[in-house]
Amino acid sequence: MKFLTRWVITGLAVFAAAFIVKPGISVESNGWVVYAVMALILSLVNTFLRPILKFLSCPLILLTLGIFVLVINGLTFWLASKIAVNWFHVGFYVDGFWPAFWGALIVSVVSIFFNLIIKDEK
Repeated sequence: MKFLTRWVITGLAVFAAAFIVKPGISVESNGWVVYAVMALILSLVNTFLRPILKFLSCPLILLTLGIFVLVINGLTFWLASKIAVNWFHVGFYVDGFWPAFWGALIVSVVSIFFNLIIKDEK
């Protein structure tokens, strides 16, 4: 149940990012299917690749007092979009680093907001 809840939250956050960052993020037909697949791909990229990127860029993260994590978030969002488009033929297009940066920031903020509202059962 926890995975399904997080998947829905990430899908809603990806929807919010695509809605707000309009000139840089575009979605083709079958919108909710695209958001669900993109949320799954983003979750997998964040699970497997993001820790490696954070480990490799640890000096930059320390030097910038954690601000470089935002760059890593943008890169993983952009990479998840590229994987969705090229491997799974899902129509979720991000037109560069800055739309990916803002999209990842919006996904983070919306996810934090929903996770505060929906508490995990312990």
